[in-house]
Amino acid sequence: MPAPPDHALVVENLVKVYDRAGAAGGRRALDDVTMAVPRGAIFALLGPNGAGKSTLINILAGLTVKTAGRASIWGVDIDAAPRQARAAIGVVPQELNIDPFFTPRETLELQAGLFGVPPSERRTAEILDLIDLTDKAGAYARTLSGGMRRRLLIGKALVHAPPVLILDEPTAGVDIELRQRLWDNVRELNRAGMTILLTTHYLEEAEQLCDWIAIINHGRLIAAEPKATILARLDQKDVVATVRQDLSDWPLPAALVALAARVVDRHRLRISYRPREIPVQYILAALTGAGLDLVDIATHESDLEDIFLDLTRGAAPPPAP
Repeated sequence: MPAPPDHALVVENLVKVYDRAGAAGGRRALDDVTMAVPRGAIFALLGPNGAGKSTLINILAGLTVKTAGRASIWGVDIDAAPRQARAAIGVVPQELNIDPFFTPRETLELQAGLFGVPPSERRTAEILDLIDLTDKAGAYARTLSGGMRRRLLIGKALVHAPPVLILDEPTAGVDIELRQRLWDNVRELNRAGMTILLTTHYLEEAEQLCDWIAIINHGRLIAAEPKATILARLDQKDVVATVRQDLSDWPLPAALVALAARVVDRHRLRISYRPREIPVQYILAALTGAGLDLVDIATHESDLEDIFLDLTRGAAPPPAP
């Protein structure tokens, strides 16, 4: 058996142009995208609506034909061996594409048959247990709650035991409790060795769950790095000092002016700084040296949402081909 590849997914110079009927040129949905998803990672693909996330997933799933570039799944080129490449991934779409008159057990058995899994090798009972639908195995899908249907979609994607799982907005429109249960499922699959690629609009979710993050905007990949690296892009913190004095007419001392301190309201000051350049002890010394009677000190550190907005703000779409 060959050794598993270092990267579960690789795309190189990927381009997708959607032609416009009766018009010159077209819309460039993907513009020279190159990235690699390490084997065993939970990899988030982030971007605004229309950024190209679903187009990229559809190309990997064989649902959309790329215009140019290369892509491989688990070391298999999607053009050279499309059936083998598709067998290496399971895709959980945004849409609830489940037959309402099939039970979860029948749905998983049918999906396994479509992938050519022999009856003796099917893991229907195991998957039902994993997605917590064992007690609903014989119920019609139309009677399941929205959350149960979401979990059944994940089960469908697992029937052929793919090494790579793609989740396209899996928690869109679901409640907090269900979202947590879905992510518990994802973590369990990842601990078992599965590589996860997901798209999500919940940036806090991506920050907590993923160890690699890519950001795409207007079809262009603008970042693809380990989470720790991308979070270090904005080396900035805020200190908010609450004081007893009324700051309405209080002249800022030179030390605080040098730190670009700003009066937020009558009793609060805000100082933005870069920890690599200014130690927090220096800021505290400037505040106490100004004779302020400090009531509270709070800090805010840049998070993934700050970085996402910073990287996507003002980006222009690529020119028409």
